[in-house]
Amino acid sequence: MEAMPTPAARRYPPEHFINRELSLLAFNRRVLAQAADERVPLLERLRFLCIVSSNMDEFFEIRVAGLKEQMKLGSHAISADGLSPDEVYRRVALEAHALIAEQYALWNEAILPKLHAEGVVFLRRSEWTAEQQAWIREYFVGEVMPMLTPIGLDPAHPFPRVLNKSLNFAIELSGHDDFGRTGGAAIVQAPRALPRVIRLPKSLTGVDYGVVFLSSIMHQHVHELFPGMTISGCHQFRVTRNSDLWVDDEEVKNLRTTIQGELPQRHFGDAVRLEIADNCSPVMAEFLLQQFGLDRDDLYQVPGIVNLVRLISVPDQVERPDLKYAAFQPGLPKVLTKRYDVFASIRKQDVLVHHPFQSFSPVIQMLEQAADDPAVVAIKMTVYRTGTDSVLLEHLLRAAQLGKEVTVVVELMARFDEEANLNIATKLEDVGAHVVYGVFGYKTHAKLLMVLRREENGYRRYVHLGTGNYHPRTTRLYTDFGLMTCNPEIAADVGDVFKQITGMGKAGELKHLWRAPFTLHSNIIACIKAETEAAKASRRGLVIAKMNSLLDPETIEALYEASQAGVKIDLIVRGVCALRPGVKGLSDNIRVRSIIGRFLEHHRIFYFYADGAERLYLSSADWMERNFFRRIEVAFPVLDKKLKLRVIKEGLRPYLADDSQAWDMESDGQYRMRRNKRGASFSAQESLLADMTTAV
Repeated sequence: MEAMPTPAARRYPPEHFINRELSLLAFNRRVLAQAADERVPLLERLRFLCIVSSNMDEFFEIRVAGLKEQMKLGSHAISADGLSPDEVYRRVALEAHALIAEQYALWNEAILPKLHAEGVVFLRRSEWTAEQQAWIREYFVGEVMPMLTPIGLDPAHPFPRVLNKSLNFAIELSGHDDFGRTGGAAIVQAPRALPRVIRLPKSLTGVDYGVVFLSSIMHQHVHELFPGMTISGCHQFRVTRNSDLWVDDEEVKNLRTTIQGELPQRHFGDAVRLEIADNCSPVMAEFLLQQFGLDRDDLYQVPGIVNLVRLISVPDQVERPDLKYAAFQPGLPKVLTKRYDVFASIRKQDVLVHHPFQSFSPVIQMLEQAADDPAVVAIKMTVYRTGTDSVLLEHLLRAAQLGKEVTVVVELMARFDEEANLNIATKLEDVGAHVVYGVFGYKTHAKLLMVLRREENGYRRYVHLGTGNYHPRTTRLYTDFGLMTCNPEIAADVGDVFKQITGMGKAGELKHLWRAPFTLHSNIIACIKAETEAAKASRRGLVIAKMNSLLDPETIEALYEASQAGVKIDLIVRGVCALRPGVKGLSDNIRVRSIIGRFLEHHRIFYFYADGAERLYLSSADWMERNFFRRIEVAFPVLDKKLKLRVIKEGLRPYLADDSQAWDMESDGQYRMRRNKRGASFSAQESLLADMTTAV
C-alpha cells in the first residue's frame, strides 16, 4: 500500500532559496524581452507585450492577493527564502512598478511607431479629421451609447461595485441638473460586449489598418452622457481584484453547487491594484484609492491606455503574414503518416507525439474512433482545461449517446476554467456519462485517456498519457509530449488511477507510474539520491530535468547535495525557480536555464543516468509542493528505446544547446540571455520546426 507522504523539514538557510513572487516577475521580464527583441516579427512582439499584461493580471489576482490576505491576517510566516509577507509585498511592488513602466516605454517608444510605419495606425483623438469624427460619432450613438449607464455619485447613487478588470471612467463634473443635484463625480463602465479596438474604413484613414480605441470614442463623447453639465476630467481606470476561489473543506457538502455559488463573487473580491491613466488628477486618484481601500503602492499610473491586454486582438485582425511568425503544418510520427487506424498503430508499437511540431490529431482520432467503434465498450478521461467548444467533448458526448460507458473526471477547481468545466460536466451528464469531480482537496491535474476495447483474446486497454491539457488550440502553442500505448502494465496502472479517483480504497502499488500525492515525490528524491551515491562512488551521476516551475524545498535540497557529491545537473525551468545555481560549495555543478520563444515551453521531462540505464519519465507535474502533495499527478516512463532517444533528442538536447532564446540563471538569481558571440545561433524551437513540420 502506498503511504501518504508529508513535506520534510528544511535544512538549508534562507539565502539558498529565491522568492517565488520575485522569480515570477523575473519570468515576465523574460517574456517582455521577447517584445523588445527586433528579431521577433512586429505583430508577435505586440502579442508578447499583451501576454505580459495578461500574466500580470493573474499575478495580482492570485499571488499579490494572497500576500495581501496574509498581511491582513497579521501573518508573520517566513517562507523558505526567509521573507515575511510584508517584505515580499514591498519588493514585489517595487519590481512590478518598474516592469510595467518598461512595458509602457516599449509600447510607446518602439512598437507603436513601428506599427504606424507598417500601416497599422492608432488614430489619436487630437488628429481625427472631420470625416473620421463623423463616422466615430455615428458609431458611438448607434453602438456604444445605448449600452452605457452613467452613474452620478450622490447619496442616492453610492460608488458602484466595479467589476474585476473592467474598463471604467471616472468623470469630474460641475454644474447643476434639473433636479437641483450638484455635479461632483460620476462613473461609467465601458460595455464588455463591445470590442476595445475598432477599425475604421480605409477610405477614411488612408492606411490599411486605421483603428481607434473604444476608450477614445468614449472620451470624445462622454459629455453627451451628462447634458448641461461641465466636464473637467475624464479618466480611465481599472481595478484588479482577488480572484482566487476559496472553498471551506469542512463546510462543503456539494463541491459543484459550492463553486457555482462562489463564481459570481470572483468579480467582486477585495481590490489589490488600481490602474489609471497618467493624466488622472491627484484628487481623483486619491478618491479612487479610498473607494477601493488601497494604498499608494497599489496605484499604477500609466502613460497610455489602461490595460494593454485590449491590444491582443490586433495581431489577429491584421492580415500581414510578413509581420507574424511563418505558418506551418504539424507533422505526424512515421507510424501514422499513411491512412491510419489508431488502435492498430498502437498495437504495432507505442506512439509518441510531440506538440506543436506534431499534430494533436492522433489524440482526437483516438477518441473519435473509440466513439464510433462497436468493439469499444468504455472510455475514461480526465479534463482539466479542454476549451468550451472542444471537438474532444463532442466525441465523448457521441460515445455516451451510442451507449458506451463514458467516465469523465472533471476538475472543477481548474483556475479560471471553473465555469467552462461546469458547463462541460452538465453536457456530459445530460447524455448519461458518469461525471466525477476527483478527490476533494486534491486537484486532478494528471492527463489521462483510457479506451477499453473488446478483442479476440478479451479486453485490451489503450491509453494516452500527456504532459499537457486536452486542448486542441493550446497544442498549437505549447510544447508537450503525449504517449499512446497498450502496454498492459502501464494500462493497468492507468486503470488503477481512475479506479482510485472515482471510487474509494487504499492506493495499491503501481508497476510503472509514479503517482502524486503518494509516490511521485519520493521516487524523484530517490532517483536524485541514487545519482548522488553513484557520484560519491566515483561513478557518473547526471540529472536533466525540464519543467515549468521548481519550488519544492526538499527536492532543491536533494539537488544541492547531489551537486556537492559531483552530480552534473542541468535544469531547464521555464518560469519560477527557487534554486540558486553555481554557488561555490553548494551548487557548483547545477546549471539553470529558461527558454522563452514562439511556443510556451510546457513539457516536463525527468532524466536520470542511473548507471547507464537512463531512466526517463514524462509528467504533468512540476517540482512544487502543491504538485507533489495536493494534486493527483502521474509521471510515466518511456520504455521503448527509440522513443526514449526521441525524447532526449527532441526534448532535452536542443534546449541545452540553445544559444538564441535561452536565459541562464546566475548565482545571484538574475538571468542573462545567452548569446553566441560568433554570430550564428541555434534555437531549439526553430530547429524542431524545421525538422518536424511543413511550411504553409
